[in-house]
Amino acid sequence: MSFDITRMTKFEHNVGGKEKQYRLYGGVALLVISIFLGEPFMLIIGLVLVATGYSGWCPIYSGLGKNTCSAVETVSVAAAPAASASAPAAEKPAKPASKAKSKK
Repeated sequence: MSFDITRMTKFEHNVGGKEKQYRLYGGVALLVISIFLGEPFMLIIGLVLVATGYSGWCPIYSGLGKNTCSAVETVSVAAAPAASASAPAAEKPAKPASKAKSKK
């Protein structure tokens, strides 16, 4: 396994859904613990875990070519905006019929 610096600059999602949750929860726990203990190392690790969990991109995974996203997650995220834009007209609510104005 080799470390490739050019893959790190692509910023593609490479952290899966479950791992995102674990990173967020673990990062928040480390942040809270570091506040009470006054440990700057735990604070930095907690911030990194929260940032990678929130963004879904890990620079270490990019450099190593690792990807924990499943194919379903990647496809569903990419297809979601296109699916909502091409919704059939039958699913859209119909406009109410306009009433004719009476002349006085």
